[in-house]
Amino acid sequence: MKKLIIIFIILIQSVFLPGWKAQDFHLSLYDAAPLFLNPSLTGVMDAKFRVHAQYRNQWRAVAFKPFNTALVSFDMPKGKWGFGGQLTEMRAGVGNYNLFQALGSVGYNLPLDKSKYHSLALGLQAGVTQKAIEYKLYSFDAQWSTADGGSFDKNLASNENFQRGAMFQEQVNFGAMYYYGKQQSRVNPFAGISGFNLTQPKETFFGTNNRLPMRLYGHVGARLNVSELLYFLPKALIMKQENAIEQTYSVDAGYFFKGEKFYLLAGYSYRFQDASVVWGGFRKDNLIFKLGYDVNTSSLRTTSKTRGAFEISLTYMGLKNKSQEIKNCPRL
Repeated sequence: MKKLIIIFIILIQSVFLPGWKAQDFHLSLYDAAPLFLNPSLTGVMDAKFRVHAQYRNQWRAVAFKPFNTALVSFDMPKGKWGFGGQLTEMRAGVGNYNLFQALGSVGYNLPLDKSKYHSLALGLQAGVTQKAIEYKLYSFDAQWSTADGGSFDKNLASNENFQRGAMFQEQVNFGAMYYYGKQQSRVNPFAGISGFNLTQPKETFFGTNNRLPMRLYGHVGARLNVSELLYFLPKALIMKQENAIEQTYSVDAGYFFKGEKFYLLAGYSYRFQDASVVWGGFRKDNLIFKLGYDVNTSSLRTTSKTRGAFEISLTYMGLKNKSQEIKNCPRL
């Protein structure tokens, strides 16, 4: 099984690391939203079902209308299969650019040994994305007037050839993940890869033949169980879309308080040339809560005064009747 882990890591490196720069759309608490990270995580849980909600507000310090991201998801296991769905909305900018996405998701969990500790999870998502923009709210170069000292006059022609203010796209995503799920193990490694926009749908408000490039994720890590009460989870996420690459390196930690029967959770992430992220939270019975904040470290930090984004996530798990108090899940 060590060879399988090495193959996953080599694959991630070869696909994602030819250049080391730029940035893609992201969530800082990315693995709090399993169906957003990797379709193969559909139904991968020690619970009857999982309901998740997440919200992110970014660039309030510098934008007239900050960027907002919200998503909700539901998934559940059924034998070796997993079924679920996710709704996502993103809104940004003066022109009220809006993305709404509805996805259905199915996963299959394949044991790789007789003990069923080594597993390969596969997942497929499909659905529809709507993108809309109120382009009349924007100002363009052709609308600049020198009258009265200079200003934009929206009564002037923009000379832009908008053919529509909304579009629909098909959305097809795929993912695979290896994980070692033995509860009593000192180390629980995992490695996954996922691809989005596999059909490269047409994306244009102008009627051109522009295609949306595939977006690729690679994530790897290991839960290190120091004791039955304390664990650390170093991990990495690399995202690539054409020439844009984003890297996030993180360390999470959890401590179980036996008396109160809850986990205290915390973590730190560094998103290369972009932000430092700190977060805290807890897990109590069937509820997981996380709250994070991005400290901007990019070239915009002087203007933003290092203020980046805040993010909140809430997960509700339908626990099994004979659940244990301490769980080693590759996602947490």
